[in-house]
Amino acid sequence: MIRLDRFQAVIFDMDGLLVDSEIVWHAAEYDLFTALGVTYTDEARALGVGLRVDEFIAVLHAHFGLTVPVQTLIDDLNRMMVERIPREVKPKAGAPELLAYLKGRGVPMAVASNSSASIIATTMTAQGWNDLLPIQCTADDEKAGKPAPDVYLTAARRLGVDPTRSVGVEDSPRGAMGVVNAGMTCLAVPDLSHTQPAAFASITPTVFTDLHAVLAWLTEEEPV
Repeated sequence: MIRLDRFQAVIFDMDGLLVDSEIVWHAAEYDLFTALGVTYTDEARALGVGLRVDEFIAVLHAHFGLTVPVQTLIDDLNRMMVERIPREVKPKAGAPELLAYLKGRGVPMAVASNSSASIIATTMTAQGWNDLLPIQCTADDEKAGKPAPDVYLTAARRLGVDPTRSVGVEDSPRGAMGVVNAGMTCLAVPDLSHTQPAAFASITPTVFTDLHAVLAWLTEEEPV
């Protein structure tokens, strides 16, 4: 039996996991905050990596002591990303192959992202993945974003699967904690633009270099 046969569904984070978008987010954030006259450092960004967009902006708003309304910053950042995604965001290594394999086997899949619905929709359309990932869940619809499990539990419910028999795939420690908190098996593929593999040591033992390695793990024969 291959390992995948133990699971009912695979649920994916999106930014930094399926698509190489973190560098684009970083550039947009830099432009947003620099225009407000503040110095946007890697240390400042690290305060909110993996949070829902509104929570991320709120953290940085307080950190920089800004007076511009938080919602204005959220709207501006989302608008900037919607403009940039189609021309700047590319799939992560192994993403097309993994999605195609799972689709071919009839494995239920979904996106569970801290990004807004407009960002998810723009990304899925730009990559041509709407047919592969028709279930697209945003933490904006939940009481709390990751590391709360809410968006993962919603994705499992919409797929009609048992969370404890599902896989969640993540690139950030906060996201991985959301998977674990949902009772799912967590596979981590660190986005090295913001996270190192060691950051997952206390969260999950299954850490991979890319999605090609995830596919190899899922299709590996397990000892009887």
